[in-house]
Amino acid sequence: MTLKKVLSKLEWQKILCLTIAGIINAFGVTVFLSPVKLYDSGVSGTSMLLAQITPEFLTLSFFLMVLNIPLFLYGLKKQGIVFTIYAIYTVFIYSVMAWLIIDVLPVDVSIASPLAGSDLLLCALFGGLISGLGSGLAIRFGGAMDGIEVLAVIFAKKLGITVGTFVMIYNIILYIFCGLVMKSWILPLYSIVTYAAALKTIDYIVEGIDRSKAAVIVTVCPDSVCKMLCEAFGQGMTMMDAKGYYSDSHKTVIYFVVNRFQVGRMREIVHAADPSAYISIADIADIYGADKERC
Repeated sequence: MTLKKVLSKLEWQKILCLTIAGIINAFGVTVFLSPVKLYDSGVSGTSMLLAQITPEFLTLSFFLMVLNIPLFLYGLKKQGIVFTIYAIYTVFIYSVMAWLIIDVLPVDVSIASPLAGSDLLLCALFGGLISGLGSGLAIRFGGAMDGIEVLAVIFAKKLGITVGTFVMIYNIILYIFCGLVMKSWILPLYSIVTYAAALKTIDYIVEGIDRSKAAVIVTVCPDSVCKMLCEAFGQGMTMMDAKGYYSDSHKTVIYFVVNRFQVGRMREIVHAADPSAYISIADIADIYGADKERC
């Protein structure tokens, strides 16, 4: 693929959002976590630890670049050139902003957080929330803030585990190592709070705060069920023919999307139309395509 073709695939709106994501992440890490020696997760947390135990000229920004960029380049074939460019750019913004906050701007982050002081719980919670916001925005707009997930995608399957399990194991090992090196378990334990807050925030940003519910309804009275649901909610649904395995009888599967507040009412309506109907409900994050079909 030529350079011109690659550049044509890049979107300035995404680059702008990734710039904001890198700035937000740097703010959360340098203002809340780094001053009180709490640790982020993944390569970011590893970089923070290395910056603390190595000579001063080896800064957080240096380790972020040195550790992350090779990982993104290593995963180039699997992740694609556009993702790799977005990810390296995001880490670059994160690293530059971290350098500016720590070494250039008139903000003292050497002893305590300028906003939360030395309160470890506040620093852990807000550091996790803000860095999670940055990481979530990076993922949502096609980039990444941390190369550990690229490593997980490559090696998790070979090890017979999921990507999430790989990342969790890495972070557990990182926090144990931090405790051994710093000879204290208080900071690593608070860092787990940071990790949990960041993880939840990333889920909300990537998947949406108000998730919808997808209901799969198996019924022998599809006309009655669909009519009552349509009258109650004013929206369409999808019907699929099915066959019972044990009963060998004809059934209909109805796929219907509602919000969390409509689940109880939907269940009552379905069972009023067909008391024997089988209903399963699952979370869905985003709905793409045309607007919902109306009745």
